[in-house]
Amino acid sequence: MNQGALDNMKARRSCRAFLAEMPAKELIEKVCEAGTWAPTGHGKQSPLIVAVTNKALRDRLSDMNGRIWNELKVQRGEKPTEGFDPFYGAPVVLLVLADRKVPTYLYDGCAVITNMANAAEAVGLASCWIHRAKEEFDSEEGKQILRDLGIEGDYEGIDHLVLGLPAKQIPAPLPRKADYVRWVE
Repeated sequence: MNQGALDNMKARRSCRAFLAEMPAKELIEKVCEAGTWAPTGHGKQSPLIVAVTNKALRDRLSDMNGRIWNELKVQRGEKPTEGFDPFYGAPVVLLVLADRKVPTYLYDGCAVITNMANAAEAVGLASCWIHRAKEEFDSEEGKQILRDLGIEGDYEGIDHLVLGLPAKQIPAPLPRKADYVRWVE
């Protein structure tokens, strides 16, 4: 039994305040590599990981994501949040896309993000899973970004995993709910 791997999964938490300092490229590569080993339906490997360390593109993605966030808030009757960075200052954005032609693409992409989040914890980086990539890359602006990056095909934005060094202590985990697992014996 690999107790260390289990302990790592229990230790992983979402970070919502990052330092601007760029983590070592070797650590980012290790996190991305872990994503490539995620299980995928029929071994099709439908996801694609786009590792963004370019600040201009990172900021553009944050702006797009924030606009979508605010649109959703307005739809719910809430006040928009001005100046909100939905990436919490993280200098690295790992964008996960997946090929819509593969029936399991959504699940495959989620498995990639989960593997990378656990790997980030293992190499000493903080991470946070950020939603709204679907809306970003279904937009004309998002499609243009993909074309500019040379990414062709019918890809859906699954989500982002942002990475970096934590700016403050990450909160302790919440207790697990009592009925999380139900046994049928």
